[in-house]
Amino acid sequence: MNELLMQERQSAISRKLQTDGRVLAATLAVEFGVSEDTVRRDLREMAAAGLCERVYRGALPVSSAGGSMKHRMGVASDRKRALALAAVSQITPGSMVFFDAGSTNLAIAAALPPDMTLTAATNAPAIAAALIEKPAISVILIGGMIDRQVGGALGAKAMRDMESLSPDLCILGACGIDLAAGVTTFGFEDAEFKRFATSRSRKVMVAATSEKFGTAAPHAVLPVAHCECLVVERDVEPDVLAQYRDRGCRTIVAGEAA
Repeated sequence: MNELLMQERQSAISRKLQTDGRVLAATLAVEFGVSEDTVRRDLREMAAAGLCERVYRGALPVSSAGGSMKHRMGVASDRKRALALAAVSQITPGSMVFFDAGSTNLAIAAALPPDMTLTAATNAPAIAAALIEKPAISVILIGGMIDRQVGGALGAKAMRDMESLSPDLCILGACGIDLAAGVTTFGFEDAEFKRFATSRSRKVMVAATSEKFGTAAPHAVLPVAHCECLVVERDVEPDVLAQYRDRGCRTIVAGEAA
């Protein structure tokens, strides 16, 4: 009987994650008539099975932004191009910019005007290849072992290369974005490198498709309050954007940026 009740609770939690976008352990405990410890155990088991991501006081849906770099490059390409055009408007000519590995960041690199003067660094060979086509851009490729899933160099060598740079702007890749969980990613080493890259940079910008909002991946990168600029699609709810702005994160809506 207890096993059946556990399965029923977890099924109900899964449905709530789909409809509400998040669950709180305290609220679920009252609704199910069980202790918060019981609900937390349910959430731990669900997270271990890949059915949710644990966050403080509750859980979020798992981000759908998985898959290899090659796979992600073919997903929502038109939407990523719109984000890229908006993101380019926030890049200052003559500055140093770090492009983190990611398919949306690849679209940003491709959308840069050929005459924009820039020093660009990246740990992603695909992004470096796009940047090198721009004659006014000086390109620094961060080396090391390439993670095929991430599409970029990670590990000790990449960290040492990054240590010698002080970018004006870090264009950070994100697998999930949430007000509580912050910017998250799937890989442990990827999260470590991203955190270091942001610590070396004066400002951080994230451009993300709308399905990443209100989701989380297993490894935290940084709180949204540390993201100076967020480039989003038009279908992100205005009240959601207002909450990000309340945390000091400037928002740019693709198609509306100056």
